Amino acid sequence: MAATQDAIYPKGDRQSDKSLSAYNDAEKQSQPAGDELKRKLNSRHLQFVAIGGTVGTGVFIASGGSIAKAGPVGALLAYVFVGTLVYSVMLSLAEMSTYLPVSGAFTQYAARFVDPSLSFSMGWVYWFSWSLTYALELTAAALVIQWWNPGLNIGIFITIFFVPLTAVNFLPVDVFGEFEFWFASLKVICLIGFWIFSICINAGAGDQGYLGFKYYNEPGPFAPYLTDGPKAKFVGFWAVLIEASFAFQGTELVAIGAGESANPRITMPRAIRNTFWSIFCLFVFTIFFIGILVPYDNKDLMLGTTDASSSPLVIAAQLAGVKVLPHIINAVLLTVVLSAASSNVYSSSRVLVGLAEEHCAPQFFKKTTKRGVPVYATAVSAAMGLLAYMNLSNNGGEVFEWFLAIVSVAGLIAWACVCICHLRFMDALKAQNIARDTLPYVSWGGRWLAYYGLVFCVIITITQGFTAFVPWSTEDFFIRYISLILFVVLYVGHKVVKRTKFVDVSQSDLKTGVFEEQIAQTWEESPRSWWKKTLNTIHVS
Repeated sequence: MAATQDAIYPKGDRQSDKSLSAYNDAEKQSQPAGDELKRKLNSRHLQFVAIGGTVGTGVFIASGGSIAKAGPVGALLAYVFVGTLVYSVMLSLAEMSTYLPVSGAFTQYAARFVDPSLSFSMGWVYWFSWSLTYALELTAAALVIQWWNPGLNIGIFITIFFVPLTAVNFLPVDVFGEFEFWFASLKVICLIGFWIFSICINAGAGDQGYLGFKYYNEPGPFAPYLTDGPKAKFVGFWAVLIEASFAFQGTELVAIGAGESANPRITMPRAIRNTFWSIFCLFVFTIFFIGILVPYDNKDLMLGTTDASSSPLVIAAQLAGVKVLPHIINAVLLTVVLSAASSNVYSSSRVLVGLAEEHCAPQFFKKTTKRGVPVYATAVSAAMGLLAYMNLSNNGGEVFEWFLAIVSVAGLIAWACVCICHLRFMDALKAQNIARDTLPYVSWGGRWLAYYGLVFCVIITITQGFTAFVPWSTEDFFIRYISLILFVVLYVGHKVVKRTKFVDVSQSDLKTGVFEEQIAQTWEESPRSWWKKTLNTIHVS
């Protein structure tokens, strides 16, 4: 309780005892012990849970492959373009999750505004994706350790990491939020440190002397991918577009914690905006600096390993003559992977709670401890991490390729579904005579921005496996599209069995889960210091 009050009423900035008492009474009524999630996450917690799940090996390692395929400018443009798609998705989420801050977020929105079958298929594919990612991150963490001593068995470290990372998810959510905040902060500090390092090296501090934009001229700003010619440059851009989509996946996780947000009306819009801009800047600036330090034809960029040896940050340091950095980067990679792993368990467990609340999963997944931890949902989600031991078998790596394929496309499907939900949400508001300008937060782009995100998310989802067609490869086709196939099978299967119908927007549920008006007004009226008011004004504008 104290942590929640401090998030709402900072020291020296609290309302009268009467207002605080009203908050306490309302919370007791709205959150029966052992029956609901607790609203103890503030904006800072939500942001870093999403950053923890998003900023991982994609930017620290896979970004090197993006530079190799499209060149420095091609990769930069691809990440910026995908960033605009994510922006549209995040604004859609902000409008819905501020008005309806429910657990599981967009899985519940699909059931309310579109079709229960869409909620079922999207929710289970999304849960499967993030719970599988836990196993993938545990494996990656073990491989990072193995970089220092190749003779070590990765099974040892899978066990060592599995136990504490699972245990921390059974702690009260505000404690978990603090853990994730400090863990994920290391990633941000490392990337900012890399930017400073890059500026120094580019200015001539390394063995190469002054660089400027040398590599934009030779070997060039765009790289031909798979073949030569202008078309090959576009193919490279499109291939990176897909990779950038995968890298940005997890940004939407900030909305998963809506049901545990301490003050949704203020916390959710702020957390969503801050999360997007934080992740966008981290990705775009890192890609930019890699592009000016490492030529796209450097063979080490395409090693495809999961440790420091193929990290473009390490390659940049080696080219500059800095020898100790690979060990530092590998140590940071370990924290990067572990932070992402803990965030994966949290996210997948809350999706499972949302599915249970929509009767798309067994009801016992809704059960929580007295401190608000969904113990059964967390246990089942964490148990998926045990699949990491499959890597110890001879053909375990093959199975993991399929798992990775499911993970890769599930996020794009979720983004498209979020845009669909937002379009239907706006239709429901109109059908039920609720003016959008009365909502706590209104997406400035509205319908057109949602359509923009939907169209391109669908196009990327359909075309992401283009390399399987020329030349044709049946195995590659199924690896690339297994997630989409699974989504369609679950949707059709649920619709046939349950005989669900599309939701009539005039009958959509716009009441259940609406944050209590009395509490919201109490929070919104709380006084703030002049500097907080100034920062908030700048941020909103």
